[in-house]
Amino acid sequence: MLLVGEPLVFGEDLLIKHELLSESEAKAIAKKLGTTLDKFPKISVNDPQAKKLNAQPGSLIAIYREDPNSSYTYYRYVTKEV
Repeated sequence: MLLVGEPLVFGEDLLIKHELLSESEAKAIAKKLGTTLDKFPKISVNDPQAKKLNAQPGSLIAIYREDPNSSYTYYRYVTKEV
């Protein structure tokens, strides 16, 4: 039972994998998808995962999700404000 005010603690294995892409990887993905980096959905530089990756504005983060039938990669463009 979770009590009010009790901190939520999650193990590393429960978090969805986030990866900070290099500038060349980010540009290649944008080119492959026929868009520019600033057109990707945004993530704040203050987001806990962005902070953990030490992401800077203008960076691209890949987010890997899996379900029983498939796996997906989502991308987020790091900004100062969302």
